[in-house]
Amino acid sequence: MKIQERTGAGAGRSAVPAQPSVGDRLPTPPRERKPALAALAVLLILVGALGATMLVLQAGDRIEVVKVTKAIPAGGSVNRSNSTPVMVAKDDSIHYVEWTQLPELQKQKLKAVNTIPAGAVVVGEMFGDEAGVAVGKATVGLSLKAGQYPTGIKEGDTVAAYRVSSASGSSNSNSNSSSSASSSSVIVDNARVTYVPDAKDSGDELVSSTNLAVTLTVDSDKAADLAQAASNGEVALVQIPGNSGN
Repeated sequence: MKIQERTGAGAGRSAVPAQPSVGDRLPTPPRERKPALAALAVLLILVGALGATMLVLQAGDRIEVVKVTKAIPAGGSVNRSNSTPVMVAKDDSIHYVEWTQLPELQKQKLKAVNTIPAGAVVVGEMFGDEAGVAVGKATVGLSLKAGQYPTGIKEGDTVAAYRVSSASGSSNSNSNSSSSASSSSVIVDNARVTYVPDAKDSGDELVSSTNLAVTLTVDSDKAADLAQAASNGEVALVQIPGNSGN
């Protein structure tokens, strides 16, 4: 009887080991919070947004400046016929010549210190009271009457200067024509126009009866002959291939 009771009591027991209760599970370690990294991420986002805003603002702060459309030789001036306005980002470290300052630049009669190529944006350092003349070159001023220069002559043009006789007369015209032809000769075969008044800039019409002031840059060894002929009114200019406007 005792053996059966023990056997019956053991039969009710399960062979599977008892599972621990929920309260007996090992606690998981808490997640480590990193507030410094979160603050750094927020700071980087703010800096990026501020940088993008500054770029947009700078791109919107633009000014209208002078851009050269035709090459300006040393001693030449900038005007509306050889320049155009363009928009650029404002930069106080660059001394741009603003389009609104062009009349003042002409009023001061500032000249290009060196040759300014077409396409260049004009800055103040390009101009001065006296233009630099390349070694072996000289500038000569002429005062020409109508008929002694081609219509539409402008700065940057390439011309040839001829010595022409001033003798004229109604009698013996054939003899005079023959004498004029024999006395005509080339003084300079390649000269650059570095100054000529522009009617659009001055606001005045160029009157054909008024002498036209023209400045040429020539080889130094030709300057004396050209100046002498000019003082006698015996110079005529002819445009030749190589003009900057072509």
